Amino acid sequence: MSNLEAPAQASASAMPQGVTDLNYKPLPGRLGNLMVPQQHAALDKFKKELQEEGFLSRKEWMMPRFYAKAMIIDCKKWRKEFGVDDIVKHFDFPEKEEVNKYYPQFYWEMDKDGRPIYIEQLGKLDFKALYACTTQDRLLKHLIWEYEKFITSRLPACSAAVGHPVETSCTILDLKDVSLSNFYRVKDYIMAASSIGQNHYPECMGKFYIINAPWLFSGVWTVIKPWLDEVTVAKIAILGKDYKDTLLAQIPKENLPKELGGGCTCGMGCSLSDEGPWNEAKWQKIEAEMSNGSVKTA
Repeated sequence: MSNLEAPAQASASAMPQGVTDLNYKPLPGRLGNLMVPQQHAALDKFKKELQEEGFLSRKEWMMPRFYAKAMIIDCKKWRKEFGVDDIVKHFDFPEKEEVNKYYPQFYWEMDKDGRPIYIEQLGKLDFKALYACTTQDRLLKHLIWEYEKFITSRLPACSAAVGHPVETSCTILDLKDVSLSNFYRVKDYIMAASSIGQNHYPECMGKFYIINAPWLFSGVWTVIKPWLDEVTVAKIAILGKDYKDTLLAQIPKENLPKELGGGCTCGMGCSLSDEGPWNEAKWQKIEAEMSNGSVKTA
């Protein structure tokens, strides 16, 4: 090679399908930024090994995260035991409006990076009223149904809307007027839900804002923060009552409910509107296919 020739790139890595955002720069190790042949080889080998052993379907490989082999095997077993495919196809949640009154949990629009926004208002929890209209088992089944929708239609719809892969959510946990006694009563559900998310739907959190956090909560965070890795810590912000500027730096004002400092005032309330790009006809069709078991991710 002459002195005028530029050194060849170690490996070319094509961008993921559908990228239209010219400013998108994948993180190292992601599709579009696999810079050495060893990364390509390891990725292909891992995928082939799992497929040959019957632990990986095309849909699972398209999920926006990478599992260790043991986690995939465990997840496959859990999905069968818990009946996830049956939940996706047959689960109905007619008590949704009632549950929303006593424990609001909902997706709403996108943040400035294209992530779907997930809002949970734990301070509005009314334990007795909640379990008068539903059960913990049904809450967990609804949670799983939402996770599956998150993967199958919400993330792909957001990715298409912003022109680059979107793999995580922007979560807001509102602790305004939270009651420790009510929290303790519903702790079994919260622990079960956390276990499902951590073990079977990992790496879905992109940003996590805990707002209206009481001083005691902030103190606990100060203690446990040094034990967490830097990547996780960077995703989490513990905020008191002065949270609005921080949220609006990440979320367009029109995409944030008015009660949280934004400008949205839905007629039926943001918690029941489910507004977002996933409501376009294409993604509604995919959601219907998800429910009848014919969804395609290609």
